[in-house]
Amino acid sequence: MAAPSARCLWRALAPRCGWVFHGLEQRVAVPAVVSPASARPYAAAAKAAKKDAKRSRQEKVKDKPAPRRRPLMAKPVDDVYLTWLYRRPSYELEQAVGMLKNFQKLDFTYPKQFVYINVFLDMALQKKKKVDPFSSSVTLPHRFTDEVNKVLVFTENEQEAEIAREHGAAIVGGVELIKWILEDEIQADFYVAVPAIIPKLIPLRNKLKRKYPSTRRNSLGSDIPKMLQFFRECHEYAVEDEDIIKTRIARLDMPTEHIIANLKTIIHDICTFKPSNYDPIVRRLVIRSATSEGLLLNLDGILPQVEKVEEKEEKHEVDEDQQKPVQGSVST
Repeated sequence: MAAPSARCLWRALAPRCGWVFHGLEQRVAVPAVVSPASARPYAAAAKAAKKDAKRSRQEKVKDKPAPRRRPLMAKPVDDVYLTWLYRRPSYELEQAVGMLKNFQKLDFTYPKQFVYINVFLDMALQKKKKVDPFSSSVTLPHRFTDEVNKVLVFTENEQEAEIAREHGAAIVGGVELIKWILEDEIQADFYVAVPAIIPKLIPLRNKLKRKYPSTRRNSLGSDIPKMLQFFRECHEYAVEDEDIIKTRIARLDMPTEHIIANLKTIIHDICTFKPSNYDPIVRRLVIRSATSEGLLLNLDGILPQVEKVEEKEEKHEVDEDQQKPVQGSVST
């Protein structure tokens, strides 16, 4: 009870006696309600100044010229060097394959490891159009694995079903397979069909997507043995991350000419997905083995020479057109 009376006594005597206790008035007095603007009169101005300073710093950064990048040197002189100071060397295809084989011997790695290629693509067309990501299947001239693809054949004809089984079809059936495929009870690497049953397979279009039987992919037709032979042994590849293809092409212990033939077969198939009147779709090509570094390849001699041939033919036609009136005038 003494505390309240002492506080009241101080309030009564302090103005008369002139007693002053620093900080006591602030603790005892009830704080008044003050607006944020009046409590911090310089807050808005400080905030505006901070924004102006930040804006000026950003403008200085924009006005500052970009640092000049040192041009890359062509070829290192020593065996030990900083790789980012030199342009990445490119190799001829035969030379690169020989280097991969030497790497394997020097590193004592598995001699039958796979050989891979990374294909960097130029998907641009006119204006803002691009080539859509695609997948494809090709028959390589030299098989490098004993694996056989699992092929499902859609047919309701008993004779066709028997032919499909004789030629190695993993699964053969009709519309009864649709339910099992939708529920993921049945899966295959490739799906082929005869024309008679294709109208009944529409429920599978969204499920199978690119693997849905179609004439464009040669998976829809009447020649079941031919389709089975192709899809059981074919090599499939697809575009990843919008513009890259990563796929294996051979084994390292295969002859060099076989590895080269397989690589060119895949590259030539990739080049068919972009019209020949545009820049080549293959922008960069890297070859490597499972345990080696990647080697950048020189594209000369690897890409198909379709464009150059067409240009020569056009020039030849123009020359003939120019010569025809001359010959006619001479004959007259």
